[in-house]
Amino acid sequence: MRIKSIFLFILFFFNSSFVSCHTKHYDHLQFIEMEIFRNNKVIGFNNYYFSNKKNITIIENKIKFNVELLGANVFSLEGYGVEKYNEDKLISYNSETLQNNKKKFVNLYYDLNIDKFVIKGSSYEGNTSPSSIIGNWWNHKLLQADRQISPISGSIKEQQVIFIKKEKIELYGKTYAVDHFKLISKNKNISKKKRLNFDIWYDKKNAMILKVSYSRMGNWEYRVKNFK
Repeated sequence: MRIKSIFLFILFFFNSSFVSCHTKHYDHLQFIEMEIFRNNKVIGFNNYYFSNKKNITIIENKIKFNVELLGANVFSLEGYGVEKYNEDKLISYNSETLQNNKKKFVNLYYDLNIDKFVIKGSSYEGNTSPSSIIGNWWNHKLLQADRQISPISGSIKEQQVIFIKKEKIELYGKTYAVDHFKLISKNKNISKKKRLNFDIWYDKKNAMILKVSYSRMGNWEYRVKNFK
């Protein structure tokens, strides 16, 4: 998709402290269910479950999909992750994922003494600014962050978000007024297969990302099927 010069760039750079994910927006939610499509065929799901214990908000993430070619499984992924927030601030994230029978993981916690996230992941081990955000689709604050942490491997990518236009989309028989954004990698020197390159449709009314699309081994879409 060509990006015209009139598009509004909305880059948010945070000087210190956390990115607030405004988990209070999700206090009324129990779950978000997303179906995963490849070439317009359902191949899996990505679901989020919300709960609260005292001041801690817990978001559980379950994802699973399989890509088949001529009846043979050519790509598969199954994972589980847990994000924990204290008063809208991320304090820990842990995930385990099996991708093509290869184990990947992330163990992250916030260290108050150094004001950084400490990450031990299958692709990255070290520290990063608390302005970074976990790259999960339940969190609309992903559209305001300057970098994201892979929920699968812990790798960190700087990003920029571009406003495209206001649109209306239909999902599962319902029509939504949405803002269409492009989320891309800031660093153009990394390989194309590792770059961020997503189209995202955001519903302000429900403070929710409703649809995500990208192209890699086919045309993929994540669509919100149900939420409560």
